[in-house]
Amino acid sequence: MLRIAVDAMGGDHGPADVVAAVAAASLALDAELLLVGHERTLTSLLSEQEHNPERIAVYHAANAIGQFENAAKAMQAKRDSSIEVAVRLLADNLADTLVTMGNGDAVVEAARRHLRPIDGIARSARGAVYPTEVRRGEKQDPFVLLLDAGASMEADADELVSFAVMGSAYASCISRNERPRVALLSNGSDETRGLPSVVAAHQKLREMEGIHFVGNIAPIEIPRGTADVVVCAGFYGNLVLGMLHETHEAVLSMARYAHKERLMRNAGMWMLRSGLSRLKEVTDWHQYGGEPLLGYEKVIMIADGRSRMHAIVNAMKVAARAATCELPSTIRQNLQTEAP
Repeated sequence: MLRIAVDAMGGDHGPADVVAAVAAASLALDAELLLVGHERTLTSLLSEQEHNPERIAVYHAANAIGQFENAAKAMQAKRDSSIEVAVRLLADNLADTLVTMGNGDAVVEAARRHLRPIDGIARSARGAVYPTEVRRGEKQDPFVLLLDAGASMEADADELVSFAVMGSAYASCISRNERPRVALLSNGSDETRGLPSVVAAHQKLREMEGIHFVGNIAPIEIPRGTADVVVCAGFYGNLVLGMLHETHEAVLSMARYAHKERLMRNAGMWMLRSGLSRLKEVTDWHQYGGEPLLGYEKVIMIADGRSRMHAIVNAMKVAARAATCELPSTIRQNLQTEAP
């Protein structure tokens, strides 16, 4: 049976929503759920929820790392944090995948310390999803996957190529998109422009038969859905993602202002309300569940710290899908197929 570890202590809202999500999942998912956190607290919260006790095991962790703590210092001081205990369950093959709402930097560091990288992968990549109007694959997923989005700041050409392989495999598995379009983030579509690592990676990707490489794209193409997977070094991914989110919030804010101030006629107001409702639906991050940390023999889903029960359940479903389709094995095989 599939075993999903869940870090109960990392979210902004405390463990109550995590426990509620795990309790619900124990009744719906064909999986064993390993709940990691302060044992007495979790056991007490579980007693208040309808759940299948045969599907839930509690693993004690005395400490938790806050969202805004310095990851390196916190992990040094809190060696039995819920993040580290949960990652050790993966390393010891007691769990097949992990869902956490915890400090992303601490998750990346714990994975680096304890997990075995996939053969051929020199650097892990943290994915991030950004909504677009384009629907992808059999699952009709409305998001583009950007990676790396902060697991590391720099990447050479070979590492960018490995990100492309991992991202393509992830999109194929999660969205059931048989041939995801993969692009390199650059300052334009010209293959000779951009950083030397991007120019070199472009040449390599163009020759790879297993990757549906569509070339270089500029950041503005991401929300348009030009590609299903966008590859870059973590510094630029983090920067671009922050810009896109801030732009999105600014547009929503201006639209709400126009609605509130009644600057349009009634018909226009109705259209604006309809548009805002549709925009909220498409950009609802709760439905995406979480964002993957790829490059290791076990997949970790890092959910938003604000996640409530619905988003946490969705993160577990995505994690289960990644483990069931044996994503690390697929990545390894694809790398071996493309090796010269």
